[in-house]
Amino acid sequence: MTKNRMRLDHVVLWVADPLAAARFYQETVGLEPVRVAEFAEGKAAFPSVRVNDETILDLAPLAIAERMKMLPGAADSAGHPVNHICLSLPADAFDTLRTRLAEHGVPLSDIGHDSFGARGKAPRSFYFRDPDGNVFEARHYDE
Repeated sequence: MTKNRMRLDHVVLWVADPLAAARFYQETVGLEPVRVAEFAEGKAAFPSVRVNDETILDLAPLAIAERMKMLPGAADSAGHPVNHICLSLPADAFDTLRTRLAEHGVPLSDIGHDSFGARGKAPRSFYFRDPDGNVFEARHYDE
């Protein structure tokens, strides 16, 4: 492993309905909501969900895209999600997530084997979409 001190802090996802997206990530994926009440009260620009102690997913409403002026062309990213985001879980949590997604009627890919990622080859992985079409991969590594 590299000694790089850089960490992934957050990923911003464009969503049509941030409260519905937060509900999906909380109830279906099992992530902890962050600033959801503040967003609902108009006190935060968007809600988030916590992936781990260091990383969150921001659920940005498409309506704010036109106000994205920090970088020329930033507003043009609305509606253009990344290829996919990968969540790495322990094997038991991987199985729990797959079951929970299926119970909520989320379409799932077949389980893939030995796909390469940040920690080498993962024995199992699968893909799913959130209600806004953002693609996620879930995987586990041998511990």
